[in-house]
Amino acid sequence: MGSWENVPQRDRSEVASSDKTPAAQLRHLPCSSEGGTKERRAAGSSRVCLRGTPRGFPPGAGTEIATAPAVEEDLAPDVKMECDILDSLEALGYKGPLLEEEALDKAAEGGLASQDFCELCVWLSSQIQSLCNLEESISSTNGGEDVESLQFEISGFLKELACPYSTLVSGEIKDRLKKKDDCLKVLLFLSSELQALQLLQSKQRKASHLSKSNEIHQEIQKISDVLNTPKSSSPIPVLLSNIESKIKEVLSKLPNTYVGKPLLKIPLNPDQMERLEKINDALLSEYECRRRMLLKRLDVTVQSFGWSDRAKARTDDIAKIYQPKRYGLCPKSSVSLAHLLAAREDLSKIVRTSSGSSREKTICAINKVLMGRVPDRGGRPTEIEPPPPEMPPWQKRQDVPDIHRRSWN
Repeated sequence: MGSWENVPQRDRSEVASSDKTPAAQLRHLPCSSEGGTKERRAAGSSRVCLRGTPRGFPPGAGTEIATAPAVEEDLAPDVKMECDILDSLEALGYKGPLLEEEALDKAAEGGLASQDFCELCVWLSSQIQSLCNLEESISSTNGGEDVESLQFEISGFLKELACPYSTLVSGEIKDRLKKKDDCLKVLLFLSSELQALQLLQSKQRKASHLSKSNEIHQEIQKISDVLNTPKSSSPIPVLLSNIESKIKEVLSKLPNTYVGKPLLKIPLNPDQMERLEKINDALLSEYECRRRMLLKRLDVTVQSFGWSDRAKARTDDIAKIYQPKRYGLCPKSSVSLAHLLAAREDLSKIVRTSSGSSREKTICAINKVLMGRVPDRGGRPTEIEPPPPEMPPWQKRQDVPDIHRRSWN
C-alpha cells in the first residue's frame, strides 16, 4: 500500500528532524522580559503526533500527521526545569544575562566555573537574606578561581534553608555541583524560596496594614464616643473632619484659658516625627525593663508574706485582694507621641510632692510610725579587712653562695 519513500519529504523532515521536537523548539525561541518563557511554553503546547503504522513503513512512521496538545510532562526534565527557572527569574525582576535560555544552559553546564552562574547564586542569596535572618551567605563571585570556598558557602546556605535535594546537601562537597542537573536544582530551589518569601512578606504587610487600619478606626470610634458624635462607616479623612468640627464647636463654648497653651509650639515634619518615634521606642524599652523588675520585686515581697503560719491560713483572702490589683499593673507603658502633642504648658511646672495638695492623696498612717534603733549590720567597705593572700608573693631567685658550691664539689 505504501512505503517510507511515499511520505512527502516535508513530512518526513518534520518527523525525523530533532529541530521540530518540543525541546528543540523551546531552545530556539528567544527569551525576553516581556514573556519569552510564555512563548516557549506556547510552542511546547503542540507536538507532532504520528497515528498508525501501515505495512511497509518504518517503525515510528505514520500516514497521518497531526498536532495534539502537549503537557509539560512531555518535556525533558532539564528543559522543564530551565523554563521554570526562567519564569521565576522574570517574576523576581532579575535583569542579568541568564534570562536567555542559551546563556542559562551554558552557565548550568559550566557550574561553579561560570561567572554568570556564581553571580546569579549570589544575587538570589542576597535577596533571600534581605527577607529573613540567615547566618550563612554566598559572597564569593570569583567563578573558577575560588571554587572550594564557594562550594562550602552554597552548601551551608542550602542546609540552613533545609533544601530537600539530598544530592546538594550531602555527600562529598567537591562532587555536588559538577552536574548540570544539580546546578539547575540549586537555581530552581533558590528562586522558588525567594518567591515564597516575597509572598509571605506581602501577606504580612497586608495584615499589618489591616490591623493598623482597624486600630485607627478603634481610636476614632473612642473619640467619637467621647464627643457624642453619630457613628458612621465613612472613610477616615471624613471622620477626622467631623471630629475636628465637633471639637471646634465644643471649644467655642469654653473659656480661652480652659485648655491652655500647648507645650510643643512648633510643627513637626516627618523626619522629626520619625526621630521622636525612635526616641520614644528606646525610652519605652528602658521603662519596660524597669517596670518588670519592680513588679518582680513586688511579687517576691508578697510571696514572702505568705511564709508565716498566720498568712498560710489566709492564702485565699490574700489572693482575692492582691491578684486583681496585680493584674492591673501592665509592664508596658502607653506613652506615645499623642501625649506629647496633647501636653499643655502646666505639665512643665515643677510641683513639690512632699507637701501641699499633692501630699493629701499620698499620706497614710504608716508615715507617722517612728522606727526605733536597729542593729548595725556593718557592710561598710572601709571597715572590711582584706583577706590573707592565698599564695606567697613571687620573689626573684637568689644565687647560691660560693661556699655551698664548693661543698657540693
